[in-house]
Amino acid sequence: MQGIFFKIGSNGGVWGMELGDFLRIATKRERAELASVCNNSVSYLYQLAGKHRHASALLAIRIEQVSRGMAAESGGRLQTVPRETLVRHPEIFSSVDAILNAEYESMRG
Repeated sequence: MQGIFFKIGSNGGVWGMELGDFLRIATKRERAELASVCNNSVSYLYQLAGKHRHASALLAIRIEQVSRGMAAESGGRLQTVPRETLVRHPEIFSSVDAILNAEYESMRG
């Protein structure tokens, strides 16, 4: 089964996967690990995936970080869940992205 992948963002975008697709493709152990590391339950993750609730900015960042690591270990089966897809107002991350992009450019020389 293949998930739905999308591209978001104004700086060239972030490739990712909706949380619902991530949970559907993930194994039971992977779902439990994501919930545990994020200090929540699998049921709560499904509420976020169904848009019945919205994540806080900190939780959204944590889910993105953990899902990125899980995706790297999955051999291409899973993809990162972008934080912008989990919050009510994704524009809260635009200033963070601008700062990170500026830092990245300054490190490149």
